[in-house]
Parts: sequence; C-alpha cells; structure tokens
Amino acid sequence: MEVEALLPLGKLDPGVRVAAGGLDITQVAADAARAEALGYDRILTEETRDDPFIVMALAAQATRRISLATAVAVAFPRSPTITAMTAWTLQRLSGGRFILGLGSQVRGHIERRFGVPWSAPGPWLREYVQALRAIWDCWQNGSRLDFQGEHYKLSLMVPLFAPAPIEHPNIRVELAAVNPYMCQVAGEVADGIRAHPIATPRYIADTMLPAARKGAAKAGRDFSGFAMSAMPLVATAGNRAMLDERVRDVRSRVAFYASTPAYIAAFEGEGYGEVARRLQGLARSQCWEEMPGLVDDEMLDRYAVVGTYDEIAGKLRARYEGLVTALEFSMPLADATDEEVLRGVIATLRL
Repeated sequence: MEVEALLPLGKLDPGVRVAAGGLDITQVAADAARAEALGYDRILTEETRDDPFIVMALAAQATRRISLATAVAVAFPRSPTITAMTAWTLQRLSGGRFILGLGSQVRGHIERRFGVPWSAPGPWLREYVQALRAIWDCWQNGSRLDFQGEHYKLSLMVPLFAPAPIEHPNIRVELAAVNPYMCQVAGEVADGIRAHPIATPRYIADTMLPAARKGAAKAGRDFSGFAMSAMPLVATAGNRAMLDERVRDVRSRVAFYASTPAYIAAFEGEGYGEVARRLQGLARSQCWEEMPGLVDDEMLDRYAVVGTYDEIAGKLRARYEGLVTALEFSMPLADATDEEVLRGVIATLRL
C-alpha cells in the first residue's frame, strides 16, 4: 500500500481538508522535498484556494522520486485541450511522475462559481477523459485528431500548437467518485478512483470496486492495474487529551459531508440515510453548531479512524489493507520527534 501526503505537509489537522489560509505557495517546494525525504510515495494537492497545476509544477522541480497527483482538479470548467496540455507539460517536467486526478464538482459550483452550464456528470466526465486520450494520442503518435462527442467536437491540431512526443506519454487519469455510476465510468475510461473521505471500507468493497469492475468489463479493459486511493478521515494525536480535540474536528467534518445531498448513497449504504437527511435540513437552516451532535460515536467510528500515534497505523492497516492501493495520511509536525513518529507510521503502512 502506497502512502500519500496532502500538501501543506504537517499543517493540516488530519481529516480537515483545507487549512484556514490555504497553501503557502512559497513553501510548496520545501514541503514537497520534505515529504519525499520522509518516505512518502506520492504528494497530493486539492483545487481549493490555489491552482493545483502550479502547485504540482513547483513540487515536481523540488523532487526526484515521489509521484505527484491532483486530488482533484475540477474538470468541466476547463477545455479538455487545456487540461491535456497542462498534464503533458507536468508529465514532461516530472519525468513521468504526474497523475491527473479529476473531479466533476457539484452542480451549484459548476453553474454559480464557474459559470458553466450543467449536464449529467457521469457521461460528461467519461467523454472528457476520452477526449484527453484522443488529444494525447494525436501529440504522441501523430494520429489525426477527430473526436466527436456530445460535449466536445475536436478536429483541429496544427503543428504550431501540437507539443512534441514525450518519454512517458501514458499519463494516468484517476477520477473522484462516490456513487456507483461514476465508479463505473472510472472503470471504463480511467486508471483509478480517488475515493471520497466518506467512502467506508465496506462501501468501497461492496459498491465502488464492483461498479468499477463492471465498467472495465463493459469497455473490455484489464482491471488488474486499477488503482483505488483512499483519503480517510483520521483523528490522531500524541495523547488522549489532544486526541479529544481532533475527534471534535472530525465529527464536524462527518456531519458536513453527511449534509451534502450528493453523498447520500454512501450514508444510506451504512444505515445512516435518515441521519444524513436530518443533517441536510440543519444545513439548509444554517444550524451548523447543531450538526455534530447528530454524529454519535458509532457513526463516527464508521466514517473515521481514531487513535493515538502509536495506534493509528495499525488501525488504518486493519481497515484498508488489501482493499486500497494507496492511502493518504497526514499529521501535524511540531518538531523532529513528530517527524520520526510520522516516518514510523509511513513505514508501517507501506509494509
């Protein structure tokens, strides 16, 4: 099992995905080099307050071994041709270490934040990845660009705008997915899934992976190299007193995710559909402070992994070993002692 680091390294409380001020862009290179030295297999960046592709470019220049992945970049506001060129450039810059993680986002953000008309996300993202592969094939092999889809009709590529072939042209594409249909799409056209933090081991095993296998079979693709990357919600600390604070943070995060209608399937599958609907109602009423109280300890344990530093690696392995190919783990780093603890956790997870 590979271990992934979400930037900024050591500045996020585990399970809380966005730091209050976002990334310090001037520290990305140092954080990336530090993650590589600690033994991580992959660096991740999200698309929240910073351009993920710029972050990956900075990380690529500061490292030599570690893989680099967007987890994830939003696909639909970008033309496939723009995304194809960005990924091509990063693959060349990193010497073949780049992984393009893409997500659909929800309708409100696509329409009201990006100003793009909405369409059914599964078929749209399938076509998007197919368009990317057609463009890359054109650049690498000189094939004629003639992609005809519902959303994209691409038939023009002149030498001035066609990048030269590269040494590592097979750019891995991984899709963010929660519902079975998107998992099937990933199996059809992508190289892996980036599972949402609320995807429990049972949901991954019983719903997500079977849907992805169905998609691969439908497309006649080999499923043996398909990646399943998990970003679990984690509450961990050096002692019980500090752990209580982390648990409060993660309980709030579970409540927030459960209040999102797009994720209802992951909660219904675990028997928490009614709780999720109640949380949706509280969110609509903006009763944010009441929401964590609906997440009892049993529900918290279903969606989050809780333990002290000396427990957490064993608990993560018990849940995810043999099920996922990569696992994101972060912890605050106050001093050299914390770094040694993190090295130990990484080594244990990689066994």
